[in-house]
Amino acid sequence: MAKDPHSDIAALTFEKAVEELETIVSALERGDVALDQSIEKYERGEALKKHCEALLKAAEDRVEKIRLDRAGRPQGVEPLDGA
Repeated sequence: MAKDPHSDIAALTFEKAVEELETIVSALERGDVALDQSIEKYERGEALKKHCEALLKAAEDRVEKIRLDRAGRPQGVEPLDGA
């Protein structure tokens, strides 16, 4: 079985992944890469996008929501997912 060529992406921070994704998009928009390289860059860009989405989802899951009392006044906070 072949090794995943994008396995290194899992170790990237959100900021590094976005930075690399922006570089890929810029190169593809300019059209200054050969077709086979364009396909490879596009596939890597897709993997980076999925990684960024997963990191954002994890961050959203950690965000707290404000709890309101019966009168609608802030009472405290609780995890967004109710855990």
